[in-house]
Amino acid sequence: MIDKTRSSNLKRFQRLIRYNFKNRNLLNQALSHRSYAFEQLNLRVTDNERLEFLGDAILGLAISDYIYRHFPNYQEGHMTQVKSMLVSRDTLVNLARKLEVGRYLLLGKGEAQSGGDEQPSNLVGAFEAIIGAIYLDRGFKKACKFIELQFKDELKNAFKYGAKKDYKSILQEYTLKKHKLTPSYKILSEVGPEHKKNFEVAVSIEKEIYGRGDGKNKKSAEQNAAYDALLKIGLLDKSEEDK
Repeated sequence: MIDKTRSSNLKRFQRLIRYNFKNRNLLNQALSHRSYAFEQLNLRVTDNERLEFLGDAILGLAISDYIYRHFPNYQEGHMTQVKSMLVSRDTLVNLARKLEVGRYLLLGKGEAQSGGDEQPSNLVGAFEAIIGAIYLDRGFKKACKFIELQFKDELKNAFKYGAKKDYKSILQEYTLKKHKLTPSYKILSEVGPEHKKNFEVAVSIEKEIYGRGDGKNKKSAEQNAAYDALLKIGLLDKSEEDK
């Protein structure tokens, strides 16, 4: 049962993702974490894990189809590299955060108190579940349209750079050309036990912070910081104009 407050939130979220569901129950399920469903047993709430499973498969097929059609000269190995970059955990976390998925995710009390709305695995799961929900709501073509819309910048970068360069390389290429130096990365925090740490990193150019990012290791956090810098201040666009 979707109450008035939840209904209003779902309408707002649909505007954010630029897709209107015929069946909003599918969207609500996609945004229902298992911890929430467990606490709502009397209401028979269904969590998003089955939709996540479906969405993961739809995403993989849609991205594979896009690569096949837009990279006609790529061999299988290179196509696999590009796909891995596009559907990586870090990429999906960034996309989920852009859509403010965590803000609309229903969590159990304990999960919410422990920062579950920012937990990468929860964000990725919900993002993939949304794709699965769209597929069930209106079919594969609509799901592909949603994916291409959300991955617009990532697909553009893949088309230009393929898998040969990453976000750090793109940023470094720009700073070397414009500032005659390389960006520096600094760890801002390390949170969590040794086996499950989360790193926050800032990237600076001439001692000024241009972007921040986090990740399960230093390397992924640096990639996300570089990605943040490229998107927030338009360095990627400028580097493209200079080429």
